[in-house]
Amino acid sequence: MPDYIGSDPDPGPGLRGDERTVKALVVGHMGAGKTTMVDSISEIEPVKTEEAMTDAGTHIDRADLPDKTTTTVAMDFGRVHLSADLVLYLFGAPGQARFFDILEDLARGALGALVLCDPRHLAETYPILEVVEDLGLPYVIAVNEFDDAPRYTEARLREVMGLDPSTPLVSCDARQRGSTRDALIVLVQHLLTTLPEPVR
Repeated sequence: MPDYIGSDPDPGPGLRGDERTVKALVVGHMGAGKTTMVDSISEIEPVKTEEAMTDAGTHIDRADLPDKTTTTVAMDFGRVHLSADLVLYLFGAPGQARFFDILEDLARGALGALVLCDPRHLAETYPILEVVEDLGLPYVIAVNEFDDAPRYTEARLREVMGLDPSTPLVSCDARQRGSTRDALIVLVQHLLTTLPEPVR
């Protein structure tokens, strides 16, 4: 199964209608790279709800991201085949606290979450983690390696983020399809080990 994910970048296999589907979230603080990640892996043209950042939001959203001109206000949506019979639906949630209600709504029916974080702003990941944990979603931490971001050891990241030893932590480049694929593989493998077996 893992060798299949994202193997056919453009276009992806069409849907027959008899596949099993899995819903997963891509969450993280504002500017962590969620839209970029969904865009990099989706076999279909992603659905995006980005709006231009304006002066009106200066005192509400972060203003220290000079290259960021838009922000997600509802969700991103993409689709990728995990195998010929299993399809992953990705829902990217907005990262600002004022949109946490949307995150909670998107979590309905989701099996788990990939929590994307920018190592330059690790503290901004904590509120997202709190929401994900309150929702009871299994999750994987994916550290998005921005070009100018510091590099921390896994041990240091686990220490400052207070991660349970059983929580997977990976590094990735959300711009790269292969790197995003590898992070999603870790999430799927984690879900396979944490979710209860179906009743037969």
